[in-house]
Amino acid sequence: MDTAFWTLKDEGLLPRKYFEVDFPVIVTRKLHSIKFKSLLSKTNLDLHSEETLQMDGQMLDSKRYAIIGADLRDLPELEEKLKKCNMNTQLPTLLMTECVLVYMTPEQSANLLKWAANNFETAMFINYEQVNMDDRFGQIMIENLRRRQCDLAGVETCKSLESQKERLLSNGWETASAVNMMELYSRLPRAEVSRIESLEFLDEMELLEQLMQHYCLCWATRGGSELGLKEITC
Repeated sequence: MDTAFWTLKDEGLLPRKYFEVDFPVIVTRKLHSIKFKSLLSKTNLDLHSEETLQMDGQMLDSKRYAIIGADLRDLPELEEKLKKCNMNTQLPTLLMTECVLVYMTPEQSANLLKWAANNFETAMFINYEQVNMDDRFGQIMIENLRRRQCDLAGVETCKSLESQKERLLSNGWETASAVNMMELYSRLPRAEVSRIESLEFLDEMELLEQLMQHYCLCWATRGGSELGLKEITC
């Protein structure tokens, strides 16, 4: 139910085209929301004529936005659907996964990472998911999820920041970095931290710190000289 496309549009930050991929059942629900909520559907109609809008039960394709129902473990199907929506792999591309790879086996996530590295000449890959899952806190997280019939098939890759980086480097990416979310949070501008902490009262700061030490942000690049990363400053 992510709304990043609409936020980017409102802020004038849309890329050439924005793609989303999720399981077909999730995409069907989201398409229903887009179709029947005018604030969502109007954005797509503002960006192109109705004649160029293609929509069925598991896919929407327009000039600036596409959402595709697919299983990331089925790479031939994924590639076919992306091509149908005019994915241009020659353009610099930002790829993002949020707590996705951890639900695949290590072999399946490695195949996806290799596929991305081989298909996009100039790209950055950002992954947000668990880390430090070998310690006691991590084991409790795993046990709680298992009790809810939610198995983390790829948890062995989430042992450390090093194991996260190694997965990226061993599957075709040229550079890789990773930080846990507590470190990232400590680097945010104080004004942004104040804004976040004003949203909801929190008196369990130690628990939040423990939790954020068990999630991380990893990023990798290919063709980095074309990405303009040197122009980005902290």
